[in-house]
Amino acid sequence: MSIAKRLLIPALLSSALAACASGPDETVAYVERPAELIYAEAFESMDEQSYRIAALQYDEVERQHPYSEWARRSMLMAAFANYQANNYEEAISDAERFIALHPGNRSTAYAYYLVAICYFEQIMDVGRDQATTLQAMNALEQVVRRFPESRYASDARLKIDMTRDHLAGKEMEVGRWYLNRNFHLASINRFQIVISEYGTTSHVPEALHRLVESYVAMGIDEEARQVAAVLGHNFPGSEWYEDSYDLLSREGIAIDEDAIQRDPTYLQRAMRRLFG
Repeated sequence: MSIAKRLLIPALLSSALAACASGPDETVAYVERPAELIYAEAFESMDEQSYRIAALQYDEVERQHPYSEWARRSMLMAAFANYQANNYEEAISDAERFIALHPGNRSTAYAYYLVAICYFEQIMDVGRDQATTLQAMNALEQVVRRFPESRYASDARLKIDMTRDHLAGKEMEVGRWYLNRNFHLASINRFQIVISEYGTTSHVPEALHRLVESYVAMGIDEEARQVAAVLGHNFPGSEWYEDSYDLLSREGIAIDEDAIQRDPTYLQRAMRRLFG
């Protein structure tokens, strides 16, 4: 029988005894053990990928030796064990408690990063509510803001870009829903959000094209023409510009492709007018 299992059996028996206790004098014996021993057993459980057991063992170190150096180490290791076991809520709680109790510790940067990763790995597809995506964004930004030179900041920046792209994808989904149902003002608002708030994401070319579609559907030719000019200038070889060009051509809306070359302020004025 492994050490982890030998530890778990007394714990389960203690829980059962506690549950059966019916009077104030019926108590479960408390057996204190060296912190180093419990920590070593937890480490062995981690090595065996018994992450849930390891988390309980690290918690036991803190319970029996709350003011020791082993307790501080165990608090963060419990967070990591819970993360490995996909117990994200427990992992976040452990990591945030470590941050609150040890704000100046050198491992605090990792605690912030672990919180962010727990939220990031729970991001749902764009068809679902994006509250967790926003929590991931905020947590990742905290890592970059508080520890810009840490080894965790570069990965956090990459994941921020991925998270922003995900949020932009949600806006695009809603915008297309409105566009397909002829709620053009609502669709325009969503596509403008993508451009103004998520302007570095992969969704911008399509957002510009969908704006062209929305303006054409509303009969606002000048705005459609200006958005197409912005699209063509920034993404000249994209399929979305080709689609916009074909759409305007079918509608008989002339595209002045030389306007930006003739007037260097044309693009800036169009951007200000269309996107505030």
